[in-house]
Amino acid sequence: MKQPRILLLTFYYPPDLGAGSFRSHAMVEALLKRLPANAHIDVLTTAPNRYAGYSSEAPQCEEDETGRLMVRRLALPSHHSGILDQSRAFISYANQVRQLVRGKHYDLVIATSSRLMTAVLGSYVARQCSAKLYLDIRDIFVENLPFLLPKGSRWMGIRFFSALERCAINRASRVNLVSEGFEAYYRPRFPKQTFSWHSNGVDRLFIDAFAEQASVQRFIETPLGDPQPGSRRLRILYAGNIGQCQGLDVILPGLAKRLEKEADIVVIGDGGRKKALANTLSELNISNVELRGPVERHQLIKEYDKADVLFLHLNDMPCFSRVIPSKLFEYAATGKPILAGVRAFPATFCAQQITNTSVFEPCNPDAGARALRCLEIVDRSRETFVDQFRRDRIMSKMADDIAELVDQASVS
Repeated sequence: MKQPRILLLTFYYPPDLGAGSFRSHAMVEALLKRLPANAHIDVLTTAPNRYAGYSSEAPQCEEDETGRLMVRRLALPSHHSGILDQSRAFISYANQVRQLVRGKHYDLVIATSSRLMTAVLGSYVARQCSAKLYLDIRDIFVENLPFLLPKGSRWMGIRFFSALERCAINRASRVNLVSEGFEAYYRPRFPKQTFSWHSNGVDRLFIDAFAEQASVQRFIETPLGDPQPGSRRLRILYAGNIGQCQGLDVILPGLAKRLEKEADIVVIGDGGRKKALANTLSELNISNVELRGPVERHQLIKEYDKADVLFLHLNDMPCFSRVIPSKLFEYAATGKPILAGVRAFPATFCAQQITNTSVFEPCNPDAGARALRCLEIVDRSRETFVDQFRRDRIMSKMADDIAELVDQASVS
C-alpha cells in the first residue's frame, strides 16, 4: 500500500504561543488519529519566535515515537513586530522551506495562514511537489492592508497581494475558513471554490481546568458608581497579543481612567503596540493598569482564575467585523464574565453563543464602562458552548475533510 505523505506549513507551532500554534498542533493530533497507519506528516515551522520577550527552547528536529511525524523548526533572524521585520522573517522561512522540499514528493500540502503569505508559499510548494493543496485561512489579509501599508503604496500593494490571494485560493483543492463571517468576502470572489468552516475551539487543557469551578457560582456585587468604603475592587484581565489589531493603546487608557475608583486591569502579553500602550498610561498618570509579559498556558489558567472579568478588544477596522477572535473560546471555557469591544459578526456571535458577555463599540471607553455594568459578576458554566466548540471535535471533522483529499491523491 502506497505511503501517503503530507506536508504541513505553519509559521507557529508549540512550544510557541498563539492561536496559530495551538491550532496547528491540534490539527496534527487529529490527522495522526484519522489518517492510515502508514501515513507520514512533515511539519515545517519556525523556532519559537511569537514574542520577542518570551523564549522557549525546542529541538530543531523532533520525531514522534511512531515515526509518523517529523517536526522541523527553522531558525529565523532576530525580529520584532514591525511589518518590515516580519517580512524579513517570513522570507527567511520561505527560502528554507523551498530548499527542504526540493526534489521531494508529497500527496498533500496543508498551509494554515493568517497573513496570506503562508498560503501563497503552500500554493508554490504544492505546485513544485505535484501535490493537492488544502488551505486553512485564519484572517483576511488583503482587507487589513489599508491599515498596514503607507498611503503612497496602498493601491499597488492591494493589487499585488490580491493577485497573490487569487493564485493561492484558486490553486487549492479545498479551503477552510476559520470564521463563517469570512464567507461574504471569499464566496463572491471565488464562487467555484469549495469552502468549509472549521472554527477555532476550546482546548482540552481549559475544559479540564475549569470544569469543576465553573459549576460553582461565585458572586460579587456588580460595581455601580462609586464603590462603598472597604468594598473589593474588580480585577479585569486581558491576555493575548498587544498589536495594532487589538487596539489596546486606544481603548485601555480611557477605560482605565473611567474605572479608576472600582477596578484594576491586568494585561498579560506582548506585541508591537505594547510600548505605545505603556507610554500613554505613563503620560496620563494611570495607575490601575498593570502590564506583564507573556506566560505559558498553565500559568495563564491561574491568572484567569484570579480574575473577575475577562477583557477582549478589536480595533475599529472594517476587517474585524468578520472574525471570531480565538481568545473568545478560551475565555468562554473559564465561566468568567466577558467584556468585549467588538462589532458586527463577532458581536452577534457573542450575543448568540456566549452567556454573560457584554459587548460595546470598539475604541469607545464610555461604552466600555457602561457595558461592564451590564455584566453579572458571577462565574457560570458554559457547558453547552464548550461542548459545541471543543477543539478536538472540530479538528476531527477537519481531519475527515483532509483525509478525503489524501485518498483522492493516493488514487490519482
